[in-house]
Amino acid sequence: MNYLIGVDIGTSGTKTVLFDDKGNSIASHLVEYPMYQPKIGWAEQDPEDWWQATYSSIKAVVEKSGVSPSDVKGIGLSGQMHGLVLLDKDDKVLRRSIIWCDQRTTAEADQLTELIGRERLIEITGNPALTGFTAAKILWVKNNEPELFEKAEKILLPKDYVRLRLTGEFATEVSDASGMQLMDIKNRCWSDEVLDKLGIPKSKLGKMYESCEVTGGLTNEAAELTGLNPGTIVVGGAGDQAAGAVGNGIVKPGIISSTIGTSGVVFAHMENIEIDKGGRVHTLCHAIPGKWHVMGVTQGAGLSLKWFRDNFCHAEMDAADGLGVDPYYLMDQQAEKVEAGCEGLIYLPYMMGERSPILDPNAKGIFFGLSAKHTKYDMLRAVMEGVAYSLKDCYDVIRAMGIDASEVRASGGGGKSKLWRQMQADMYNCPINTINASEGPALGVALLAGVGAGIYNSVPEACEITISVKDTTDPIAENAEIYNKYFDVYRGVYAGVKDQFKKIAEIQAE
Repeated sequence: MNYLIGVDIGTSGTKTVLFDDKGNSIASHLVEYPMYQPKIGWAEQDPEDWWQATYSSIKAVVEKSGVSPSDVKGIGLSGQMHGLVLLDKDDKVLRRSIIWCDQRTTAEADQLTELIGRERLIEITGNPALTGFTAAKILWVKNNEPELFEKAEKILLPKDYVRLRLTGEFATEVSDASGMQLMDIKNRCWSDEVLDKLGIPKSKLGKMYESCEVTGGLTNEAAELTGLNPGTIVVGGAGDQAAGAVGNGIVKPGIISSTIGTSGVVFAHMENIEIDKGGRVHTLCHAIPGKWHVMGVTQGAGLSLKWFRDNFCHAEMDAADGLGVDPYYLMDQQAEKVEAGCEGLIYLPYMMGERSPILDPNAKGIFFGLSAKHTKYDMLRAVMEGVAYSLKDCYDVIRAMGIDASEVRASGGGGKSKLWRQMQADMYNCPINTINASEGPALGVALLAGVGAGIYNSVPEACEITISVKDTTDPIAENAEIYNKYFDVYRGVYAGVKDQFKKIAEIQAE
């Protein structure tokens, strides 16, 4: 039997899963680590935490499974996108990584637009200048920490730092790199024009691969730390969203995914490149050679529910601990008792600013319509509905681009919630499917490793062999009608307060 390993280097932790070549999960292990927020809107992590979590979790799944290292044919890496890792000439980390949800780079996003031009930037990179993307973070370091920028010899993404530690190879791949805003998206290569105007030497960036190409093999040191054989192949892998899409079978037209993790994403495969000229959604390279994808991203999806749990649901957490169940399971049960629409209570999930479709780093979370009648559980359900409204906002833009969305698949941690799936079915007014596999990004990059190892002939073939629809949630007509009315209010709330968000940001900057 052949086995494959998928490593998902996420925001809250790194999860490694060992699969057989039928896509069955054999063993998994999660290692968590902190996120640092030295100022409001800032978010950083220590790359050493990712590395330690990676090698220890690989070692754990090998030991748990009892699988012979010689039967492990390849490793795929999935990573949180847009993070900035800077290394010196000795490959030492120069500072904590500025990660995807950091919003400090408003001035640098404006600078990027000024240097290249908004329309030209969208034409080349598929997106307008965004605070979350890596290019603006590089400019921030250049502007604010020039001594570190001068020392930087390598610029990497989170998973590509882990790749360097596993293989000694300085490399990246198209799906994750296209979220740096330094690529010519149409031609799937670094953009000389963008790099020249930003003053970033191409030599500081890794060699570009397609996602299923072999980028190197385990070094002797990495093999000893992981318990695998030296030379075990590591493929390009993918950014977490493209990886999750492969793991969800979003590898052909007509099927889209609606994912709720720390962030929320609506993701659609494209055979040919399409770019929203307004920049409301992101066009990036897919993990399938020669294909692209479009996605809308809401920053504070699962993050909003975790915030609510940690601050207001201590009783549920204590009860869940006693019952041996997930606190979110009990929270779902309570929220399910509240009527759809929460009697006019609406939540905007903009706790870390917002990307799609409003592109506003100054946006903040809001409870709107709160009355003396509302309870904690109305607020809980409103948080869940607010996240679903934000995903519908993205879904509507993608549909308006003429992209087929005849099937929607739910995934991520939020996809396990029956209530959240029902909300999405009602708001999209279409069935929501789940699949037989639940490991998302880890499965996706394991399948990419399988293609690189020659176990599968292509990424679509790998998905055909391993992935099938398991359950379907149909929309409830009366809920769909209620949500359709409140969705207009949801959008109007932001329109009414966006100038106030800007004033708050100006006051905080004083």
